[in-house]
Amino acid sequence: MAVSRSLIAPTSNPLLERSLLDKLARRAEAAGSLGELEPLALRLGLMQNSLKPRFRDPQLVLFAADHGMAVDGIDAAAKHQTFQQVQQALSGQLPLAVFARIQQIALTVVDCGVAENIAAHERLLMRKIAHGSRNARTSSAMTLDQAHAAMRAGMEIGDTLRGNMLICAGIGVGSHLSAALVLSRLSDAPVRELLVSGPNMDNEALAHLTAIAQGAQGRHRELSEPVEVLAAFGGFEIAMMVGVMLVAASKRHLLMIDGMAACAALMLASRIATPVTDYCVFCRSHGHRGLDKALHLFRASALLELGLDSTDGTGATLAWPLVRSAAALLTEVTDGEDPGPSRPTPMPDEGSAAGG
Repeated sequence: MAVSRSLIAPTSNPLLERSLLDKLARRAEAAGSLGELEPLALRLGLMQNSLKPRFRDPQLVLFAADHGMAVDGIDAAAKHQTFQQVQQALSGQLPLAVFARIQQIALTVVDCGVAENIAAHERLLMRKIAHGSRNARTSSAMTLDQAHAAMRAGMEIGDTLRGNMLICAGIGVGSHLSAALVLSRLSDAPVRELLVSGPNMDNEALAHLTAIAQGAQGRHRELSEPVEVLAAFGGFEIAMMVGVMLVAASKRHLLMIDGMAACAALMLASRIATPVTDYCVFCRSHGHRGLDKALHLFRASALLELGLDSTDGTGATLAWPLVRSAAALLTEVTDGEDPGPSRPTPMPDEGSAAGG
C-alpha cells in the first residue's frame, strides 16, 4: 500500500484554481450564477489538473459480499438478499441498472464474497475471497491475508477499468453493520449513531443491532491499525473498494461514493493515502440517519437529496448528469475565448505551481 500512498497527489494547485475561478466568473457574468455547480466544476478541474475537465467511459461497480454477522438476526427476512440483488442487477431488474444503461454508464458486479455461487455473466467479475465473512462478534471477519488479498483484487480491478469516472457501491446482507463498525473504530463516532435509521426506527431493532455491534467492538477493542480494523469488522466488498479507490485516485479519476460501505472503504483508503478524498464526490441512495453521520465524518453532503430508499449506487447514477453538467461549464460553454490550452499559462514566478 505504500506505493499507492506515493502515487496519489493532492489536487491543490493555486494557479489552476485561480484560472478556473476566473473562467467560472466569466460564465456567471454572462449567464448568472449556477450555484453549487460552480464549486463542483472547480473540484473537477482540480481533480483532472485541467481547465477543461472531460469524462469518458463512466463505470458503475457494485461490490457484493455476505457477512457473518447476518447469523445474529440483523436481517432475518433477507436470507438470500445478496444473491438475489446480484441477479437483479445483472438482469436489469434494479432501477440503478436501468439508470446506468440510459446514461451509458457501464455496470459491473463483483462477487467479492457472496455466500452462494453465481452463474457466469458478461458483467460479473468473479473475485470471491470466501463464501461470506465470519461473524465479527465471535472472531475476526477475515484473516489479514484475506484482507490484503481482497485489497489487491480491488487494485487489479482498478487497473483494468476503462474510463476516468467510477461509481463505487457495496451490497450485501450485513454490509451496513460491518461498515458502521469500521467507521466507528476509525473515527471514534458512536456506533449507535451510525446504525439508527431514523426517528421511526423500532427501539427493539436498534437495541438488538447496537448490542451485536458492541459485542464485536468489545472483542476487538485493542485494534486501531486500518488493515487490522478491516480484517476484524469489514466485508470483502469493503476491502476490494479500498483497493479500487486507491488506484482510481492515483490516476486522478473521479470517485462517486454512494452508501455506507463505500464510506467505510473510503475511510480506510484515506488512512492509507490521505489525498484519496480529494477525488471524491458523495451520493446517497438512502435517507438513513446513520449515513448522515457517515457523510459528516468527511464534512460532505450528497449531490442530490431525493428521498430514495434503494440499492446503493442508485443515487450516484441520478447525480451523474449533474457532474457532467458541471464539467460542461468549463468545457462546452463559450464566451468568445479561443479554444486555448487545457492548463493555465504560469506567471514567471509561478512556474512550479501549475503542476503536470
